[in-house]
Amino acid sequence: MKSEHFSDLYINGAWVASAGEATIEVINPADERVLAVVPDGTAADVDAAVSAAREAFASWSTTAPDKRAAYLQAVAQGIEDRADELIGLISDEMGTPRSFAAELQLPLPINSFRQVAEIGASYAYERTEGPSLIVREPIGVVGAITPWNYPLHQLAGKVAFALAAGNTVVVKPSEVAPLDAVILAEIIDSVGLPAGVFNLISGRGPTVGEALVSHPDVDMISFTGSTRAGRRVGELAAQGVKRVALELGGKSPNVMLDDADPTEVVPHAVQWAFLNSGQTCSALTRLLVPRDKLGEVEQIAKQVAEAITVGAPAAEDTVLGPLVSQAQLERVRGHIEKGIAEGAALITGGAEPIPDLPVGFYVRPTVFSDVTTDMSIHREEIFGPVLVLVPYDTESDAIRIANDTEYGLAASVWSADPERARTVAGRIRAGQIAINGADFNPNAPFGGHKQSGNGREFGTHGLEEFLEVKAIQV
Repeated sequence: MKSEHFSDLYINGAWVASAGEATIEVINPADERVLAVVPDGTAADVDAAVSAAREAFASWSTTAPDKRAAYLQAVAQGIEDRADELIGLISDEMGTPRSFAAELQLPLPINSFRQVAEIGASYAYERTEGPSLIVREPIGVVGAITPWNYPLHQLAGKVAFALAAGNTVVVKPSEVAPLDAVILAEIIDSVGLPAGVFNLISGRGPTVGEALVSHPDVDMISFTGSTRAGRRVGELAAQGVKRVALELGGKSPNVMLDDADPTEVVPHAVQWAFLNSGQTCSALTRLLVPRDKLGEVEQIAKQVAEAITVGAPAAEDTVLGPLVSQAQLERVRGHIEKGIAEGAALITGGAEPIPDLPVGFYVRPTVFSDVTTDMSIHREEIFGPVLVLVPYDTESDAIRIANDTEYGLAASVWSADPERARTVAGRIRAGQIAINGADFNPNAPFGGHKQSGNGREFGTHGLEEFLEVKAIQV
């Protein structure tokens, strides 16, 4: 780790000490050692950062879109230039295998900065509608609160798009994995972004997060995290009638229709359920299976899951690294134990420690079957490598079960007939749906229905999330 700034905050274009003296240890989940120590920020730090962002807004909001875009392109290049360092750092701070960090954790934020630079430079911020001029303009100071599971990607989804739209930003990264945010701040500083446009405060949700959400000079909050925390953000933001964008939890269904081939579906389903050790909000964690094919699906799922290599993130053959923290490990094991207690059939895995991995927050890849809709493992977001197989009898039954959740973030449908799959997809309430294993599109709007949140990130919709609408009568 090359940074000299892990012990600092970035406020108004400078590295500064926190107003408080408390610190947070960042733990490597693979070996449980302390990676670094970051400031446990305070409300006074939030005040300073928001004041700087407010001061910078007047100039930044009137900076030409193509000039803002040039800064974002430079940040993208800066991330690319420090790729090896960031891949290792993200892997170390949150446990994802280095191969996965190189494949997705790093390319996604680079794409976001480059993509929104192009979108922002060419976007039509004004148009006429009858006698009115419709103007899309920056909202103001944006508070961005980001999670630990895709740390740099989620930073980019908020920071790059808010800046492209002409807003200034105060960021609070997850205290569990904040180190990549420091590197991003170093890159932003190096490209000469004007002071106050971007500010970074490490700290905990109940202090820094709540102070940011409640601050009277913050115009919008963009939050990614749990639905429980999202409710709290909404409650606090409502006191100031702030714009709020929430990307929250998921319990996403993967619907295998009766004409789909299990040998094609199940390996893909296991992969998407276990993506990033299952620590993915859009993970397809419920595989809905025709009842007469359940036995075949169980056999394939068991074989695929047991072939997955769990191990040290730096090892080339590792597919699943550790979970991010001891708390997360205990939470996931608790869900597995509850699934067994409720009567689900354990096909493989379980809550027991992995003998070859006595140190680190590792969990067994787990598959349950005969899961019913009243079981907690069907209803609650587990956020670990746990796939549940849910049998159904008819297509209508499958659609009902798919929608039988408080969430609506993602879904998938498989069928030998793409049009049939498309029809079923149209009846599932989710923000993103894949047909027959279609690739993820990082530039499509991302967000959920129901308690998976509101608003959209990425692509043109992601830029528009950070724009206000004004009508001028001419």
